[in-house]
Amino acid sequence: MTSTAPNVQPSTHSQRRSRLLLPGLAAAAAAAVAVTAVAALAMAAGVDFELPDGGESIPLLGFTQLTFTFSVVGILVALAIRRWASRPARVWVRTAVALTALSLVPPFLVDANLATACTLVLAHLIAATVVIPVIARRLAA
Repeated sequence: MTSTAPNVQPSTHSQRRSRLLLPGLAAAAAAAVAVTAVAALAMAAGVDFELPDGGESIPLLGFTQLTFTFSVVGILVALAIRRWASRPARVWVRTAVALTALSLVPPFLVDANLATACTLVLAHLIAATVVIPVIARRLAA
């Protein structure tokens, strides 16, 4: 009598990476869209996003690009955390929340008006609210 064992293949490194990378990129794109929408609404309401130090205004697509870029940086940080931390989801949430808190300070240091600074803070919080939980769930799985 012969018996066959189920064909179970161990998860490879690239499979584990894609389980985090693809949802992370989707979350980064969603965060970029959400932040851009908030910035567009703020602009329509009269927020100018002009930074007094350089006298330049932040363009609408700048919100999209920077949100997506820094979200991808967060994904790379999460990949590193998953590789070296014994409890990656926990370490990720703590790290991401601390970095988000730090990112809330600069809008108030550049002498922007209050509406601009508050909208920039809101943009950071929206991006974090979209990206952090998605990556945390993937790290916990």
